Amino acid sequence: MPRLLLFLQTDCPTCQLIAPYLNLLARDVIAVHGISQDDEAATREFVRNRSLVFPVSVDDELRESRRYEPLAVPTLLLVDDAGQAIRSVTGFDKEGLNAIAAALGHGPVATPYDGAPATRPGCTSRHLEMASDVSRAPALDLYGTAGLAASRIELDDSEDPDEYCAREFGDALPVVPPTAARVGRMVAAAAVNPLTVIGRIPPNYGEATVEKIAANAVMAGCPPDMMRVLIPLVRAACDERFNIHGVQATTHFAAPLAIVNGPVRRELRFWSRQNVFSNVSRANSTLGRALQLTLLNLGGARPTTIDMSTLGNPGKFSYCIAENEEESPWEPLHVERGFAPEQSAVTLFAAEPPHGVSERSARTASVLLRAVAAALATVWSHRACLGREALVVLSPEHVQTIKREGWSKTDVRQFLFDHTGVPVREYRVEDGGEGTEGVGKYDEVTIDGESCYRKFSEPASIHIVVAGGTAGKFSAVIGGWHAGPRGSQMVTYPV
Repeated sequence: MPRLLLFLQTDCPTCQLIAPYLNLLARDVIAVHGISQDDEAATREFVRNRSLVFPVSVDDELRESRRYEPLAVPTLLLVDDAGQAIRSVTGFDKEGLNAIAAALGHGPVATPYDGAPATRPGCTSRHLEMASDVSRAPALDLYGTAGLAASRIELDDSEDPDEYCAREFGDALPVVPPTAARVGRMVAAAAVNPLTVIGRIPPNYGEATVEKIAANAVMAGCPPDMMRVLIPLVRAACDERFNIHGVQATTHFAAPLAIVNGPVRRELRFWSRQNVFSNVSRANSTLGRALQLTLLNLGGARPTTIDMSTLGNPGKFSYCIAENEEESPWEPLHVERGFAPEQSAVTLFAAEPPHGVSERSARTASVLLRAVAAALATVWSHRACLGREALVVLSPEHVQTIKREGWSKTDVRQFLFDHTGVPVREYRVEDGGEGTEGVGKYDEVTIDGESCYRKFSEPASIHIVVAGGTAGKFSAVIGGWHAGPRGSQMVTYPV
């Protein structure tokens, strides 16, 4: 009877990632056997931490590794009764996992929205590594559910707690000292065990326990009720599709923009009207800042060290808006993304600062949206096409102009997709400017009588929300970071 062999290393994050999927198969009487390339102690610790329900043996002197020659771990082999490999998957690959499950008569074990990426590379197999006498660092448990308690710091009377906290944990602005009593009130409002790990934040992979998130929420000035939104927001940031590691460490402008939808907007007084990107609401400002402080203190991407953004983004202090659902004739963002209107949700987008679009004279949807399309054409870099996403924030007055003609949000998105391009005459391949290297992959189309390269790969690359005040014919275009599985994907989590 065919069985599965899993070659693994205990300190490999991708091996930790794949383990729960194989547990699903093993629980359904599929024969799964793990082969660890580490010693007995590390292997038993891995089995315990990952709650494995299938046997794992140590590969003595790496004999099995040399027999099957996996290039990397994890490698999953489907072997026949004679021990011959008839199918293999290297690294983490949802499509490959499901194909092997199907070959064994089992349904899919990996879904698109389970919080894991579609693919992820692994680590070099031990039998291919160069010999070394250097001892390995302890394995980092990236997927355990319980973390360590937050540190307690006692200050002597000579130390001002406000200055100490601003210096050690702040973002160049004053913070509220996270005393035990204040953090306790935050934790109580969360109604979750304080040691529960919500996620591990790259690049340092610090444990974002409920207690540590609460401490950062206190420093940001959040009221206790904000924990009900902050916890799913941190979970969204740690979703590998969002790729907070890349967003935190890039030289680009990107910063996580939080968009709040549903009844929680009113319940916690999130702001969606005039000055929506400004300092008008405690809810918007403190939620955005609490996320940034959590990323800073637990992820470690400080702007003087790991955060290498060339120019930065004021959104790294706080970047949070609510959608003005009341002024929108269309379904709000979270409903587009699969949630019910009555369900509150928070969405994260890796965003540049807003680029304002003024169009105060247009009387038709097409004239108005051509102005928006012109701004969209400059996203990332003027001549760089494909692999980009953007968020269009339409103001209520602009929406009214569009609504008069009965356009749906799908109509708006399609129009922007069809009319956003870069004129071919802008491309001089010999000059070597950014975007010219991809000309062979671009789609050439005619826009308003001119030959252009299409800016976006598909209409879905353009996200649309309604926000802002009812006075003023101004909207905004917000460029994103690299899009797709190798970049950052927009993610939405229920509140």
